[in-house]
Amino acid sequence: MKNGKRKNWFSMLLILVILLLLSCIFALCTGSAGIPIRNIPEILINGSGTVEHSILFHIRLPRLMLALSIGGALSLAGVILQGMFRNPLVEPYTLGISGGASLGVCLNILFKWYALIGVIAYPLSGFLGAILVIVIVYSISMKKGDLKTNSMLLIGVMISFVSSSLVMLLMAISHSEDLQSIIFWIMGSLDEPNMILVKMAVAGSITGLLLSYCFCLDLNALALGEEEAIHLGVQTERSKRYLFIIASILTGLSVSVAGIIMFVGLIVPHFMRMTVGSDHRILLIGSFLAGASFLTVCDVISRTIVAPLELPVGVITGIIGGVVFIYVLSRRQVSL
Repeated sequence: MKNGKRKNWFSMLLILVILLLLSCIFALCTGSAGIPIRNIPEILINGSGTVEHSILFHIRLPRLMLALSIGGALSLAGVILQGMFRNPLVEPYTLGISGGASLGVCLNILFKWYALIGVIAYPLSGFLGAILVIVIVYSISMKKGDLKTNSMLLIGVMISFVSSSLVMLLMAISHSEDLQSIIFWIMGSLDEPNMILVKMAVAGSITGLLLSYCFCLDLNALALGEEEAIHLGVQTERSKRYLFIIASILTGLSVSVAGIIMFVGLIVPHFMRMTVGSDHRILLIGSFLAGASFLTVCDVISRTIVAPLELPVGVITGIIGGVVFIYVLSRRQVSL
């Protein structure tokens, strides 16, 4: 690697880390009860039992941890899938994983399984629905030992449509209180009080980042085409299988814990590819950090813009992500 490229990558990572730290401080300080940044060290060290300590440790810190992990996981899954399919418009929800998770949660709410299992029922049913879709897409896409990416994409889109139709059917026959729960979950939320699930999300996202780096050179080769990757010595079928599993589990974990949060896995990898380039050695970690920062800021906006009410964070990411994506594409068209 040339020294100039190494310096550019280090500079970009430093900027992304600084932005991430600033977004974390912004999230901890901002809310209905404002906490000045200069008071945070004192609250953390000697503030046990105070209201500010409870707000930081029991409300804002879990949300921050979840925002960082979910934002990073969705962005990472987007980078992996876009690299696999060589299509910048593919996102984690394209393969129908979100539809399967939504269907699982809707069935849970409709049949009131949460009354038997408890609070773990929502993420469990969502994750099982996502895993079911992953198995279906993977099984149908496998032909003679080869994983057909084009077939996988089409099958995923069709399963997404079928799942969405079934979800709307269940919503049509649901009671009003169940309907409200389904709609709120579908729009996405980072209000998760269970610290075990928060820690699982953090561990899953970091593990996914580490595992994805085992295939960063394979993704670079796949960007040239499968035939070129084979000539370069890449075991394309093995790489595609493992990459699909990593991206799917990251997406399923994110959806099961936080609901459907749109555009993070689409706009962040696309924007970072324009910023740092298409080399996955920098693109993977860059998208992870940028996605974590993006979702953290969106979460702060969702809980403060109409305070004391809280908007679903998926609404904010959809609005901001859609507007930014259209603006970026229009600017690129003008420059051409």
